[in-house]
Amino acid sequence: MPALPSEIRGIIFDLDGTLYVNEKFAALIQDAARIYVAGLRGISVQQAETLMTDTRRRLFEDCGTLPTLSAVCSDAGGSIQELHRFFEETLAPEAFLARDERVIHLLDRLSGRYALHIYTNNNRPLTERIIRQLGIGSYFRSIRTIDDTWIGKPDEDMLVRVLAEAGLEPAEALFVGDRYDIDLRIPEQRGCPVYLSQSIEQLLRLEELLTGS
Repeated sequence: MPALPSEIRGIIFDLDGTLYVNEKFAALIQDAARIYVAGLRGISVQQAETLMTDTRRRLFEDCGTLPTLSAVCSDAGGSIQELHRFFEETLAPEAFLARDERVIHLLDRLSGRYALHIYTNNNRPLTERIIRQLGIGSYFRSIRTIDDTWIGKPDEDMLVRVLAEAGLEPAEALFVGDRYDIDLRIPEQRGCPVYLSQSIEQLLRLEELLTGS
């Protein structure tokens, strides 16, 4: 892959699946969503799983892009606010996540050259707990979470707002995420450079691509 554009001044990271990758914790989030929908609809967790699978497939067919977990649960009759309140009450990232010194060193080096930001569909209480557990909270100039406005990615109006608040033109803002449709498609359409990272190994290549070395 060629080096990324030299005019980049800031990097906007997704959080879950990007700055850390943990399959067990990711599965726990999905389990919590199924439990939430089951309680909401008065059905079994297995029935909720079937409902959510069907809903996800229908939304994908309607829109042509992968729907977020929040969108699936909302379509099933829930609310984003209640879903995230349930996540706050039931999820324990501290039991699954650990510091990765490679990521810490990467962010330390990048923060000396670029303004680093987080833009995530997670809620603020969980985001703060996650980045504290990972030991990376001090590297980011801003953190935007879904409960700031209850408008999640992908959303073009929110992208414009995120860029304005970061003081970056599209060509100056590199977006890094693990899901193209959710994290990267709209930024790329608006003229932002993007980098798909679905493993820590891919994340660690970011510095090499930025420097062209």
